[in-house]
Amino acid sequence: MKLTLHLVSPAILSVAAVALASTPALAAGNSHAEAEAQTLELSKQSIAMRSVQGPGNETPKVAALYRDALVKAGWAPSDIDIVPVDDTAYLIATWKGSDPSLKPLVLSGHMDVVEAKRADWQRDPFVPVVENGYLFGRGALDMKFNAALAVSTLIEMRHKGYKPKRTIVIAFSGDEETTMKTSRLIAERLKGQAGLVINVDGGGGMLAEDTGKPLAWTWDGAEKNYADFQLEVTNPGGHSSAPRKDNAIVQLSQALVNIGAYHFTPEQSPLTKAFFESAAKITPDPKVAGAMRSFAADPTDADAIATLRSLPEFIGRIETTCVPTMVNGGHALNALPQRATANINCRIFPGHKREDIMAELAKVANMPVVKFSDVTEGSTPSPASPMRPDFVNAANKAIHLAYPGIAVIPAQASGASDSMWYRVNGIDAYGASPVLIKDSEEFAHGLNERVPLSNVAPGIVYFTSLFTDLSK
Repeated sequence: MKLTLHLVSPAILSVAAVALASTPALAAGNSHAEAEAQTLELSKQSIAMRSVQGPGNETPKVAALYRDALVKAGWAPSDIDIVPVDDTAYLIATWKGSDPSLKPLVLSGHMDVVEAKRADWQRDPFVPVVENGYLFGRGALDMKFNAALAVSTLIEMRHKGYKPKRTIVIAFSGDEETTMKTSRLIAERLKGQAGLVINVDGGGGMLAEDTGKPLAWTWDGAEKNYADFQLEVTNPGGHSSAPRKDNAIVQLSQALVNIGAYHFTPEQSPLTKAFFESAAKITPDPKVAGAMRSFAADPTDADAIATLRSLPEFIGRIETTCVPTMVNGGHALNALPQRATANINCRIFPGHKREDIMAELAKVANMPVVKFSDVTEGSTPSPASPMRPDFVNAANKAIHLAYPGIAVIPAQASGASDSMWYRVNGIDAYGASPVLIKDSEEFAHGLNERVPLSNVAPGIVYFTSLFTDLSK
């Protein structure tokens, strides 16, 4: 997961949906004991593998772990492809459907994790620990548990005799957390073949802080486009005892102040309109709920915009945002700066080109001496996926089987994931993880990462229904 917002904001759900808090977490149904046990085992084994970019990268071992589990369950070795790429690898595993005319259902995810230092953690991040109902370890939440849950569900479906009409393809990348090279290669390989992508590394839901009961669940149909722009000012420099009018640090600072005060024009898409309409129904603050409804009805409503802009969790949902994230300048304490640079990080509303956003920032900066350059790596602009009835209906059915009565909120993610590479290649992709957590326990990419094991049983119910409905 690359800076992806998974969950609904706590501002929406702090006291919302009291009836949901008393709803059973899992609907009655068939036992999935085999898949539950395998989910935990695969999660623990994969967490123990240090799948981090660089020397000793064990991502290929994670791919081999999944391959071996699938082969043991009945997949032919020839239907599983592990492709080495630099120090990592990606996995493609195919469960052939009975109707070759139907484009495959692709289950997307990634096997790599971000770095974790033992000295910073309470426990060794690469030694899985089950404690007090949680699984601890790097990748527990992002996203080795989700991968194990999806793989184990497919294995149980096969063991129970399910035969998909539509081919199901597992496509796990090996460097989503860094360069996304394998992510791009997989999407290009499946271009023109895949019919629909379910990214199990996106979406998700929230549990109540006090009771742990399910509150709401989101699925992602789009994501803002990631961009980094470098601002640079160069001067001849000189001795600090003889100041000059043109000072690189001052000039850069003036540009940054102008950019920091700027707001892009608010906008909405069918997906973000649906988000605000749905979220407003369960938002306890009447002012915020009213702003949501007003903005959904009219994205030029000044009062609604002001309210939503005042809340960090919503400003990114209504417009492109660009903020300074790094500054560097000067070379000595007693010398005029010869060079000053800054990085502006943007999350761009789908439909805009990076070069257009950079040009708008240059105009806002209003400092011709500042040189702008696009230094974005590992990202590409991608369009939103449509609100396809086949996915929406299947997802709603599946999550309500797992969590009856839970609120469902479509969303646009604020960050980036493998989904963008599919979308840019014309393949509809949806982030749709069934994992629910408390906002206070969202430690993806952070210290002491964990996932509640209460997600195992309902997650299998959800995935079984979703995979069945989209492949039958």
